[in-house]
Amino acid sequence: MSGAHARGRTRTKGGPARTGAAGGPQPPKAGAATGGPKPPKGGGVGAPGGKLDLANEITASLVVFLVALPLCIGVAVASGVPAELGIISGVIGGLVVGAVRGSTLQVSGPAAGLAALVAETVLEHGVAMLGVIVLFSGILQIVLGVVRLGRMFQAISIAVVQGMLAGIGLPLMFSQVYPMSDHKAPGTPIENMAGIPDLFADILTDSQAMIATLLGVVTIVLSFLWKKAPGPVKKIPAALVAVGIGIAVAALPGVDVKTLQVGNLLASVQPPGAEQFAGLADTAVITAILTFTVIASAESLFTAAAVDRMHSGPRTRYNTELIAQGAGNTVAGVLGALPITAVVARSSANVQAGAKTRISRTLHGLWLLAFALLLPQVLALIPISVLAGVLVHSGWKLFAPEEFPKMWRQDRGEFVVMTVTTLVIVATALLEGVLLGLAAGIVLAALRMSQTVIRQHIEEDTAKVVMAGNATFLRLPQVIDALESAAAAGKPRIRLDLTGVTHLDHACRNQVEEFTAQQRGLGLRVELLMPGPAKTEPAATAAPEPTPPPRPTAQPAPSPDAEWFYLDTRPLPGDYGNGYDDYAERPPLVR
Repeated sequence: MSGAHARGRTRTKGGPARTGAAGGPQPPKAGAATGGPKPPKGGGVGAPGGKLDLANEITASLVVFLVALPLCIGVAVASGVPAELGIISGVIGGLVVGAVRGSTLQVSGPAAGLAALVAETVLEHGVAMLGVIVLFSGILQIVLGVVRLGRMFQAISIAVVQGMLAGIGLPLMFSQVYPMSDHKAPGTPIENMAGIPDLFADILTDSQAMIATLLGVVTIVLSFLWKKAPGPVKKIPAALVAVGIGIAVAALPGVDVKTLQVGNLLASVQPPGAEQFAGLADTAVITAILTFTVIASAESLFTAAAVDRMHSGPRTRYNTELIAQGAGNTVAGVLGALPITAVVARSSANVQAGAKTRISRTLHGLWLLAFALLLPQVLALIPISVLAGVLVHSGWKLFAPEEFPKMWRQDRGEFVVMTVTTLVIVATALLEGVLLGLAAGIVLAALRMSQTVIRQHIEEDTAKVVMAGNATFLRLPQVIDALESAAAAGKPRIRLDLTGVTHLDHACRNQVEEFTAQQRGLGLRVELLMPGPAKTEPAATAAPEPTPPPRPTAQPAPSPDAEWFYLDTRPLPGDYGNGYDDYAERPPLVR
């Protein structure tokens, strides 16, 4: 083997040495052949076997309940359904999803991220049809979990995820600005954005609308600044403080802002009937089921990954958690309630309150049920503008504008994917935006995986083309340009060296072979070095001769069907005589 193709190998006595990324010796794994103890499995906060502090779990569940109550009601109002359905979904998220061993500290319930999708579905199909859609979405989630596709959602590009959240958050903010001033939103996200100037003009001419808007603005400000409050005061959820202020202001004489219209919780349960199930023959309903399944599953499992980073306890079992979410949505669908997903705000409150087990998230559902059954009259005192302010803050957190410049600095290609996903969701719908974002991410990955370096060199009577990297159909134009340039050089010999190509797909291989056959048909001498494993001679049984035989001065004539028409094994002159390892250091002629 010549020096240009040789690769050095070293072996230490007793077996090959393990090396790290820098070539140095790799340290042994913890607990492996060192006599030291192995790290505990699933240790840390919330680890199995730890002492249960029931009082602490009850306290954490009350904190989660106080955070969840205004969010459940606000999401229901934003979704265009009665407030009671939001509470029912919150109860199911606690008592059903919370009882399953999927994720220890993650809390589920109606999510602001699905409010726009639910509102659109209700507007198109009606509230009664929502139960069927949620029911079959839950069944489909269970199937996905049973066939162990839960971790599939972790393979989605983070740029698509952030773009999806931003595409959900931005329309949510603009849609909730209207109820924050006791007005009705025009409709689509584009219409809501376009109507903001007229909305402000109406607010300035209506004193009651101005009071409602001020309550919403106070809610937003408290949501951003309350965590900076001194001492134990900041442990009270900001949304609860805003609700208290709103109730007090709404009770003042002369104040006439809109408040919640709350009915009987049990009377609001409306299971879907035969007429609704007959709607499954509608393609739009099937599309809605698939959309709810994908978005709800993705949001829940993305939230699980985020919550796992908040604590050091047991990790989420993704397939089990997907089954749990499916069970919750199945029950919610049977009762005609809102879809359920895991929610970051409630989950982070649960972790920060010191919860260690599933008890806290399960109990919070019990407190929601007790409050709605025993104190429904309190809900009727809550101003709608306060709940809208809570959702505007949630929309801002989902939008996360600081992530866009951060992504631009880190990876501009992923920034494009993220921005495209957001804009398409805002302009069209959630499913279309996510699908286009996934397609953009796949195209970006394909382009980056198809990195082909093509260099040309003219030497005496030979036009040489050297290729390295992944040669796929995405780089076919550059390959064709290089081949045509070699043919146009007017040399009697062409050398095509593809030994540095790690992957050669059918399109590029076919183009190279067609070019070779065409040029040979024109009488040119073409050397074609294709990629592939090096062939070695079988080991001889006798002792090797002290000196290698001399290299033949001429190559034997090939057979008519030989793949290698001509192979010149002499080193390339000049820069190209140092082997293939320094190609990246040479200035490219063709890319």
